[in-house]
Amino acid sequence: MTQDPYAALGLTRNATADEIKKAYRKIARANHPDLNPDDPAAEARFKDAGRAHDLLKDPEQRRRFDAGEIDATGAEQAPRGYYRDEARRPENPYSQKRPASGGDPFGQGFDADDFFANFARNRASGHGDNFGHAAPSDRPGQDAQYRLAVPFLDAAIGAKTRITMPDGNALEVSIPEGARDGQTLRLRGKGQPGFGAGPPGDAFIVLDVIPNPDFQREGDDIVVSLPISIDEAILGGKVPVNTITGAVNVTVPAGASSGQVLRLKGRGVKGRSGKGDQRVTLRIVSPPKIDDELKHFMESWREDHAYDPRAKKETS
Repeated sequence: MTQDPYAALGLTRNATADEIKKAYRKIARANHPDLNPDDPAAEARFKDAGRAHDLLKDPEQRRRFDAGEIDATGAEQAPRGYYRDEARRPENPYSQKRPASGGDPFGQGFDADDFFANFARNRASGHGDNFGHAAPSDRPGQDAQYRLAVPFLDAAIGAKTRITMPDGNALEVSIPEGARDGQTLRLRGKGQPGFGAGPPGDAFIVLDVIPNPDFQREGDDIVVSLPISIDEAILGGKVPVNTITGAVNVTVPAGASSGQVLRLKGRGVKGRSGKGDQRVTLRIVSPPKIDDELKHFMESWREDHAYDPRAKKETS
């Protein structure tokens, strides 16, 4: 990941929360691995943008990064002079190696390799803090975060899938019905193992819903466009239309117009107050070829039935 999450999103540090969200979604959609197979550069941009968004979308995390308290990965940054000050502490065994004259503890007599080896050893073992002080050995494991690309229909109707974790183990994830883009799932106890008798951390799965060319989601409603022929628009009839659970027949009323919206109750996605609807926008499509018979018929019909669809209707 680039060291600057703002650069990963193509933004400056004064970007608003809304600008951060829009920039992330634009990059994620354009560089999604499912849409760019065998393109490692696009995958890298997708991952960088995801990590940057995860850091900056949280106001407190963003404040801490801007203040230099954490780095681009969310890891704590040691305050300036931290290691030097710790080395001077009387209870630090390495502080005894400093000159009695009060000179620089990092100068003559200070073994830097020994000092930082001890720092890393204690940090990893869980048997003490960074400088050998006593600390409980039983600690919970760290939480883990993953991103999961989810097909639109799987998010709409629910599904089960598996993701492969960095250690090679597979983790089964249940996608709830009506899942939204950017939604985070929490799997308790599926994070990093704990220290000693400490419990494992949790796994957080951020969902990236892949757009579908046939369906759009607006709230809990599904929106589709339905092409109909001229005769279907004039005469009406039953016409098949796709829904998220399969094709159904919809009744096109006689005299239908392009842009007219039909509503299929309960054919949307599951929300907090039940299922939404599916809105079907009609679009009249002319025949691919206008033959002489149709042309002559329309010319004859227009002579006696001409009308102006652009004329404003009179209000009573």
